[in-house]
Order: sequence, then structure tokens, then C-alpha cells
Amino acid sequence: MITPLHKKSIFFYLFLISMIAGLQQGFAQFRPLSTQYYENQYISNPAFAGYDKGISVNLSYRNQWRTIPGSPVTMNASGEYRYDKVGLGFNALNDKAGLIARTRIMGMYAYHLPLNGDNRELHFGVSLGVMREALDNPNIIAAPDDLSALRFSDRKGFIDGDLGIAYTTQKLTLQGALPNLKKFFQKDEENTIDGSTYFLAASYKVGLNTDAFTMEPKISFRGAKDIDNIWDIGTNLKFENNIISFMGMYHSDKSSTFGLGVSYDRFIVQGFYTSQLAGQRLTTGGDFELNLKINLRNY
Repeated sequence: MITPLHKKSIFFYLFLISMIAGLQQGFAQFRPLSTQYYENQYISNPAFAGYDKGISVNLSYRNQWRTIPGSPVTMNASGEYRYDKVGLGFNALNDKAGLIARTRIMGMYAYHLPLNGDNRELHFGVSLGVMREALDNPNIIAAPDDLSALRFSDRKGFIDGDLGIAYTTQKLTLQGALPNLKKFFQKDEENTIDGSTYFLAASYKVGLNTDAFTMEPKISFRGAKDIDNIWDIGTNLKFENNIISFMGMYHSDKSSTFGLGVSYDRFIVQGFYTSQLAGQRLTTGGDFELNLKINLRNY
């Protein structure tokens, strides 16, 4: 027998899942980690794996809709290495919202082709790995023989991948990527999240001739299926030979992201806050994200 408390819990989880699926224009799962805009670009475009020479590791944690129990939590670990013209990387993502958990583990390969002129390069990248979605069965409040839950949890992981390309000079960066290739070539009707269909971005650095100040304005476009495409515009400011950084981005879904970073020796620590849509701010709160980058070896 389902009690009123059970009904309330079921309603909450159904509401949260519907938000994730985009039935109410929920952008939370579509929103990328904020670190991808500048410090950790290869998690959105494999062409940037090994863009910076050396070995580095990134650890990210994000909590969305913090005022709601069972709110989405994202954890990400990534790393990159460059040898000559070849870049290698990995990206492991765990995303949990309510009863649904996603795990995506990818390996990346990039080739960096020098062109005529100083600091001009063309970058090609591909990632390949496994994606899996599952339900948190112990916390499901429903009949033990619920076929929908059993079928969802019995689904196997599938092969997924991304393609990316970029052109860079000392100041200019142009890039494009096709993420989630499995969804691009084959629609999965049972998948909970359609995700991004393409990613385009352009940025330009100002103030490279001084160690006191650098500014990099950026604009990007994120295509999506079944929801409105999103554009982002903002800039990243770095001071005192990149020791301190500030980032601000405005998104066309009427939310904004602000970030602060501090660099010390081989470590870069960043914190980000992203506001929610105007109509959801009082009920869901904002998103908080922390990122740690460790430069293990420089060349």
C-alpha cells in the first residue's frame, strides 16, 4: 500500500526526472562544467587534449539546485599529456540527479599540426569510450516488480565518442566539436538526456605583452535537441602573471556564471557560481562548482 509520504516522494522524483529530461525546459544537465570555457577546454573538445605541453590533471565537483534534496551532483576527473605533436587525455564523468546516475569514461587522442607563422596550429581530436545510465534501485519507492525500473537498470553501457577541431594563434582561438556521437548517429528513445548536438566557440586574447593583465573575451554556441540552442558570452581576466583570474559569462537562458581562480606553484584552484533561470532562483538556488588543476610536469 502506498502511503501519502510515499506518494509525495514519488511525485518529487518524477518532477526531478522530468526536469532532467527537458519536459519543463530543464537546462541543468545540459549546462557544462564552467571550467571548460578556459582552463580545461578539452573536456568539451578533444582537439585540445595536450594543447598545453606537459602533464596535468583536473578534478571538478559541482552541486546544482542545492536547496532541493536529491539535487544534481557532478564529479569529473580528467588528464592530458602531450608528446611532440600528439596529445593524449582521459575524461571520467559521474552525474547523479535524484534516482538517475550517468557514468561516462572517455579516452582522447589529438594531433596538433603547426602552420606557417608563429604559434599557428590546427588541432584535430577524437574521443572514444563508454556511457552508462542506471537507476538508484535501493532508493526507489515503488512495487518491487516495477518493469519500467527493471528495464532501465538492465540496459547495458554503450560506445560513445566526440569529434573536435580547432585553429589557434597566439591571440585567436576558433573551435568546433560534435559531442555525443552515438546520439548524433542513432536516436535512443529511452535515453533520459538528449544533451548537446554541437559546440562552436571563438575567443581573442588581449594584453599578451604584459605580465600584469590579460583578457580573453569569448563567445560560444551550444546546440541542443528538443530545447532552445544556447549562446554564451563573457571574458576571462588574469592578473599578476596569471596568479589570479576572474571569469564572467552570460548565457542566453538568462543565467550567469562567475568564477575566481588562484594559481600557486603547480596548482590552480577555481570556484564558480552559476545562477539559475530567473523563474527558478527562489526555489532551486544556484550551482556551485570547484575545480583543482595540478600541473604534474612541464616541458
